[in-house]
Amino acid sequence: MRHALIVTSCAAILAVPLSAQDAKPFEAQVKELTAKVDSLTWQLDQVRKSSDDALFWLRLSDIAEVDKVALTGPPNPREKARYGIANERHPLRIYQYVFLPRALDKSKKHPAIVLTHGGVHGDFGTYHVHMVREMLERGYVVLAPEYRGSTGYGKAMYEAIDYGGLENDDVVAARDWAVENLPVDPKRIALVGWSHGGMISLMVGFDHPDKFACIFAGVPVSDLLTRLGYHEQSYTDLFAAPYHIGKEPVAAVDEYRRRSPIWNVHKLKLPLMVTSSTNDRDVNVVEVEQLIVHLKAAGKSFEHKIHDDAPGGHSFERLDTTYARKTREDLYAFLAKHLN
Repeated sequence: MRHALIVTSCAAILAVPLSAQDAKPFEAQVKELTAKVDSLTWQLDQVRKSSDDALFWLRLSDIAEVDKVALTGPPNPREKARYGIANERHPLRIYQYVFLPRALDKSKKHPAIVLTHGGVHGDFGTYHVHMVREMLERGYVVLAPEYRGSTGYGKAMYEAIDYGGLENDDVVAARDWAVENLPVDPKRIALVGWSHGGMISLMVGFDHPDKFACIFAGVPVSDLLTRLGYHEQSYTDLFAAPYHIGKEPVAAVDEYRRRSPIWNVHKLKLPLMVTSSTNDRDVNVVEVEQLIVHLKAAGKSFEHKIHDDAPGGHSFERLDTTYARKTREDLYAFLAKHLN
């Protein structure tokens, strides 16, 4: 009976012609629907993030104390002031995953790894679980900051992106939080990252050698000018977006150079290890080769290895394969030398 009443009522409503005053223009309806879909997209991304977060506890709780903390990085200079409160008075909220080995003696200070995720817009997900486990088994505290521009936190966080800029300061803020709040030795903290994360490791280590012990940069983004020259237009659009750099490289060469590791190698003071593969379809090996050339030209001492068509290409060191596990032994030997 209830269903029949609903159907009858709907039929009656549809049968009544809408007046010109009641009917929204078609363009307005499309605009409203587009806004709703856009909002739903951001909400679904946050749901996806929350679901993946739960897997960290399920997959690592046997070996680690797992936490996710909220802290602050520098203000977002592009955000509009609200309620009379200027941006410089309102630091940006960021997040950080914290993994502590369960057997850790908290009365002592321990070495730590700051593990930065990749992607122009990406996040730290359970793709990293096996590597986090390996690091925990070796006694390291693992810190994974979600710097500005990361996905899973809504539109405002996404559009706060500052690739090669303030994202680096977010990572430093995450490191400082750990030193203040965890049993972490401030003189034994490594920067480890691949791809964009490798770039962040380089840039942060270049600018803050007093805060870190060493740098590992796997398949690192090394020069944005070269990179955007061989990538597709959609990739360039991510950087030229109004909420980001706002200009393509052709109109802002100096800005893109400022954000690129190869133009900052003269600052290197820390032990460094760089890796790549000749079949990388994301960060072409030409970028890493340029980084190596610039480091050598600057007279810097560092370790490097370019693999010949490594299985997995861009992800060759981060997979669950025998080859990947073997290559990660080079990473752990490097960390042991400079952290232990």
